[in-house]
Amino acid sequence: MTRHILVLGGTTEGRALAAALAPSGHRVTSSLAGRVAQPRLPAGEVRIGGFGGPEGLADWLRAEHVDAVVDATHPFAAGISRNASLAAAATGVPLLVLRRPGFAPAPGDRWHRAVSLAEAADLLPGLGHRVFLTTGRQGIAAFAHLHDLHFLARSVDPPEPPMPPSLEVLLDRGPFTLDDERALLRTHRVDVLVTKDSGGAATAPKLTAARELALPVVLVERPPVPEGLPVAPDVEGALHWLERLG
Repeated sequence: MTRHILVLGGTTEGRALAAALAPSGHRVTSSLAGRVAQPRLPAGEVRIGGFGGPEGLADWLRAEHVDAVVDATHPFAAGISRNASLAAAATGVPLLVLRRPGFAPAPGDRWHRAVSLAEAADLLPGLGHRVFLTTGRQGIAAFAHLHDLHFLARSVDPPEPPMPPSLEVLLDRGPFTLDDERALLRTHRVDVLVTKDSGGAATAPKLTAARELALPVVLVERPPVPEGLPVAPDVEGALHWLERLG
């Protein structure tokens, strides 16, 4: 029986899941938030833009006869994850959260955990003066009030105000190698790194480079998964979940 599967998110895992499902004969629709100007498009059908909250998503699930939803959004995309949970509950459509594990500390790490970007900003003045900021362009505003620090921010698209007065922006798209990250930290004389606990091998090299240079790292903790939902750590787990649905 052909099923319609909605994959939420333009993450590496979301694209890999869509690619794995494409030959199956099922209808696969990937939904992207549209925050990146030129996203990497996954296999199958692609929908770009919001649904209009949980009610709009629930209406779309009904109208498009969706049989299962996999939330493969970024670990920090709490809004869409919450909307997906509410929409799935309202429609009875099975929902799985596909979340890569968070980063695991290693000997030599100098991590300072923060529960929010605002708390990360509060920690910075005591840790360093040249900050490598890898929280995404939408997170830069949380540091705009820090006038005594110099920031180096890396993002796919240019950030928008408010921004720190001393800010250098690198427009680039990963993944980045360990050599890339070593060179960047040294060239820009970075003395503290701020990043999110997004997890995944693609974004881990900057943490390794920071460890090698004994740099402090402010790690912003990810929001929790909506309560009561099944969670798979990888694409293989998501495929097994879909198979068990029958």
